[in-house]
Amino acid sequence: MSSEAHPTDTQARGSGRKNRGNGSRRDILDAAARLFQQKGYDATSLRELANAVGMKAGSLYYHFASKEQLAIEVLAIGVKAVTDNVSAHLKAAGPGVTPQQRVSIAIRAHLESILSDGGYTSAHIRCFPYTPEAVQSQLRTVRRTYEDIWTGLIDDLAGLGERPEEARHIRLATLGALNWSLEWFDAERDDMEDYARTVERLIIGASGNVNSG
Repeated sequence: MSSEAHPTDTQARGSGRKNRGNGSRRDILDAAARLFQQKGYDATSLRELANAVGMKAGSLYYHFASKEQLAIEVLAIGVKAVTDNVSAHLKAAGPGVTPQQRVSIAIRAHLESILSDGGYTSAHIRCFPYTPEAVQSQLRTVRRTYEDIWTGLIDDLAGLGERPEEARHIRLATLGALNWSLEWFDAERDDMEDYARTVERLIIGASGNVNSG
C-alpha cells in the first residue's frame, strides 16, 4: 500500500482546519471510514456523513477542508493500522523465525487487520483506486512503506533480490488474495485461520517454484 502526507492516528484526531474537540473529530473519521467501507468514496456524500454524526453538513468544514482531505486522513490511518499490526507481529516473533514463518505471520496479521480490526484498513482497500489523483498522490509514500515490508518478506523467502519484477508479482498476488476476502468472507461461515493457511500454501508454493525456475 503509499504517501507524501502520513497522518498518524493521533494526528488525525488533532489536526484540521479548525478543531472543535477531538471527540467530534474522531466521530467524523470513524463514520467516514464506515461509510467509505460500505458505500465507496464516490457514493459517500458529506451530507450523509454529517447526518451520521448528528451535525449540519457545513459544520464538517470546521474539521476538514474538503472531502479529499477527509479521505486522505481516513485512508492513511487504514494503511498505518495494517503496517503497525504486521510490523508488531513480526517484531514479536523475534529473529529466530524462518522466512516461511515470517510470511505466515504477516498473512495472519494482515487478515486480522482487514477482517477484525474495524473499518479503516478495509475502507482504504475498497476506496483507494477510486479516489482522485490528489488523494492518491498523498498516500503513495505510506502505501509504499507497507508494500516494502512484503517485498522484503517475499525476497527473503524466494531469493528474488535480482528479480524485483517477480517479487512484485508475488507481492501483488498475495495482497490481492488477502484483500479480496473483504468481498466474500463471512465470520459465521468462514474461518480466518483456514483461509490464512490456504493463502500461505499458494504463496509459499509460488515462491518455491519461482526460486527453482
